Amino acid sequence: MLPTDWIPHRRPDDREHVGWIRPAGDDWVALNLLGHELTGPVDWLAAEEALDASSLAWLAEVWMLEREDADPLRVRLVEVTPDGVVVQTDDFGAIDVPVERYALPWPPPPALRPQRPGDPDGRVLHGR
Repeated sequence: MLPTDWIPHRRPDDREHVGWIRPAGDDWVALNLLGHELTGPVDWLAAEEALDASSLAWLAEVWMLEREDADPLRVRLVEVTPDGVVVQTDDFGAIDVPVERYALPWPPPPALRPQRPGDPDGRVLHGR
């Protein structure tokens, strides 16, 4: 659930919602759409500048979903709202590949993370 003291921020040029600004004592903290901090405590203008400078391209990147007793699963973000996050297995752009969807709370748990070097890339079979 979205905290009531978080203030939505929209980029001035296209009015796209890019995150929130929350109070931190006498300062402010910029947060992205996943509720992750983009800045530490800064003044209001610095928080706005951090959000205005952030691209939404990261939403289209590959993410990994950590699983117990299995390799991380390569996923894509499908929906991100304060009501929840939906990810699905990466279909590599194919329209006929079956996918699995996973509903996660918002903000998402640390098990959902950006892809890192060494993560399975989906093109290499294990043991080959």
